[in-house]
Amino acid sequence: MKINEVEAQVGITKKNIRFYEAQGLLAPRRNSENGYRDYGPEEVEALRQIKLLRKLGLPLEEIRRMQAGSSTIGDGMRRHLVTLERERRSLEQSIEFCRALKDREERLDALDAGTLLEEMEQLERSGMTFKNKQQGDTRPIRYAGAIVVAVLMTALMAGIIALMAWAFAADPQDAPPLPLLIVLMAIPAAVILGVLLALVQRIQEIQKGEENDAKNY
Repeated sequence: MKINEVEAQVGITKKNIRFYEAQGLLAPRRNSENGYRDYGPEEVEALRQIKLLRKLGLPLEEIRRMQAGSSTIGDGMRRHLVTLERERRSLEQSIEFCRALKDREERLDALDAGTLLEEMEQLERSGMTFKNKQQGDTRPIRYAGAIVVAVLMTALMAGIIALMAWAFAADPQDAPPLPLLIVLMAIPAAVILGVLLALVQRIQEIQKGEENDAKNY
């Protein structure tokens, strides 16, 4: 089974499948004829297990221990529940912090953010954590970067097609035969199609964010 088929069957992007392979969570066989990865039922089931455990928030190292047999599902879940309880307490602390701020009817320019940040840092030193939305602030930049590259490449290929069409129309006698011209124009057209497909895939990966999330574990 090819990676495209696995992606469609399990619902995990190719990029993440390769990421899990690099992390040692997946070891597909290699086709002896062409050297391509050959995924079987075992790899599909392993990916389903990874997907399930990642949806529950388990770190990659915990999944690795389960796969190695050094940890049972129960062992992993007991450790994970400790983490979830800590996160719940942190969330409750964040809620209390926000409740304390909601009664302050002052403008933002009058807010003493330094004092509040010091208070939050003290809570963090005691084990609490606050959601840091800065980590998602660069997502629009990643969108913009992918779109700009796609637009520039598409414009370049479209310009090549237009230039060949103009040359053929301006001097049909010296132009290459029409079938050859069609083939030549089909090459940049295929590049445009590939760029657009890659853009769609990249946007989907940015939206899912699984790879970036996995790297935190």
